[in-house]
Amino acid sequence: MQKYSVNQHLIETILAWVNSGEIAIPEIQRPFVWDGAKVRDLLDSLYQGYPIGYIIAWRNPNIRLKDGSISEGKKILIDGQQRVTALTAAILGQYVVNKTYQRVKIKIAFHPVEERFEVQNPAILKDKTWIPDVAEAINGDLFEVADKYFELNPDVDKKQVRNAFSTLINIPKKQIGLIELAPDLDIETVTEIFIRINSKGVVLSQADFAMSKIASNTEYGGNELRKAIDYFCHLAIAPDFYKHIVENDKEFAKTDAFQKMQWLKDENEDLYEPDYTDLIRVAFTSQFNRGRLSDLVSLLSGRNFETRTFDETIAEQSFATLRSGVQKFTNETNYKRFLMIVKSAGFISPKLLRSQNVMNFAYVLYLKLKELGVNSVAIESHVRRWLVYSILTGRYSGSPESVFDFDIKQISQKPFSEYLKEKEDGELSDAFWYASLPQSLDTSVASSPYFHVFLASQVKANDRGFLSRDVMVGDLISLRGDIHHLFPKDYLKKSGLDRGKYNQIANYAYMQSEINIKIGNKAPKDYFELIAGHMETGDMKVSGISTQDELLANLKMNCVPTEIMQMSFNDFPDFLDLRRKLMATKIKEYYYSL
Repeated sequence: MQKYSVNQHLIETILAWVNSGEIAIPEIQRPFVWDGAKVRDLLDSLYQGYPIGYIIAWRNPNIRLKDGSISEGKKILIDGQQRVTALTAAILGQYVVNKTYQRVKIKIAFHPVEERFEVQNPAILKDKTWIPDVAEAINGDLFEVADKYFELNPDVDKKQVRNAFSTLINIPKKQIGLIELAPDLDIETVTEIFIRINSKGVVLSQADFAMSKIASNTEYGGNELRKAIDYFCHLAIAPDFYKHIVENDKEFAKTDAFQKMQWLKDENEDLYEPDYTDLIRVAFTSQFNRGRLSDLVSLLSGRNFETRTFDETIAEQSFATLRSGVQKFTNETNYKRFLMIVKSAGFISPKLLRSQNVMNFAYVLYLKLKELGVNSVAIESHVRRWLVYSILTGRYSGSPESVFDFDIKQISQKPFSEYLKEKEDGELSDAFWYASLPQSLDTSVASSPYFHVFLASQVKANDRGFLSRDVMVGDLISLRGDIHHLFPKDYLKKSGLDRGKYNQIANYAYMQSEINIKIGNKAPKDYFELIAGHMETGDMKVSGISTQDELLANLKMNCVPTEIMQMSFNDFPDFLDLRRKLMATKIKEYYYSL
């Protein structure tokens, strides 16, 4: 069966469809990633008569309305967004939002004598032989443009320049290929087609399909909902973007959705900065009790999974449910309380949280338990523990969608405490804590999730840095302190160890730089002998720790075996083994205290 049709359309027709909403480009408000040079090259290709590839659209399935009539779906642009956006910027002179969320114009200049394009710059603006902005020429009066140019440049070959102008203003009349996918294709098939056609491009995510579906719907406020999603994610990263919305999207600025996200303009928290994929995933999973975003696309299309038909009632309800999920996600109280819970588990910095999906499902869990009426104390404990359980087991590192789907269905069907107990009994046995986890700590990767959980346990316990009397591990992490080696790196290197050996995470500890400098490249037994001598004399040149009891307590909170005080190079493997076991034990005690 033919799954697509191929047609040629004038560029001006495509741009008219974009302006009218016949083609939906949900990413139009998200950053435009092309630089000016790529836009220039695109125009030059069109001027020279070269092909610029196909764009791919997928028409929304026709949907049965309440009165029994059929509504024809709009086209969703699923490939070619950058080219189409570049054309709207260069030919129509429209603004784009760049990588730093600034609203800018990309102006392309044209030299009619040399017949070449260039990105507008100050030198071009001073050079009368250039047309500084092709958008003004293409959308203006050809005769006026030519007369003005000849007035400024009387010695040019007028026939040649007129021909160049004629070719320039006819760029919108050039054709571009449109591959239109059949409306009855399911999202998995569309995804497969996209990947096969555009295997070297960025793989289109199902969140992109969902955003396209949302944006193309005007009946149930899809465009406003898409903006709410997009703008929240922009503001979460760049609070200054608030001014752009107020100044340039006055209509949306009046909406209730915008009023409820204004708190972000003064928010500088970077612990959890969701993109639109994260927001959609959390809102969808928590509200629909499903984890696969392809289901969201189908539901927003009005798909009845039983009859395999499309019904407006389902589409209407699905948009309402998704809107509710987005509102709950972006709610200031929900968002801040969730982050408070995460921080209360010791995760005070984004560098301790490497998996966005771990955070996503933890937020799903928070919203779901709140919806189910679970008391706040239990919610806090459940979210903290599930967050750490997910990190320790790598729960969402493989196929997150299927695991999301499984977990949310289980949570919806039984008390969460029962489900958590099942997972702990199955995956966090003594074999995990005393064999598997110490083995997982045998790595030189400083970004290891197990090491991050260890650091979080130290933050939660208000532990002090190694050999520090007053400075907390949490302060060293949040103030960008440094991780240093317990067996000094230079000492181990000079003794013949390679990087993979001396950079073991069991050899790492947060330590004040000034203490690390004073330790230098001495063997542990030598610098501990120095510390002992300083404690006797009271001059504290290495550390503020003044008693043996303080020293032993500091070693214990940092999971440093006391044997280190008599150790040198040959003892390093034994030290690593001892410390890994201490770290694993601390993580276990921390986990069950959450």
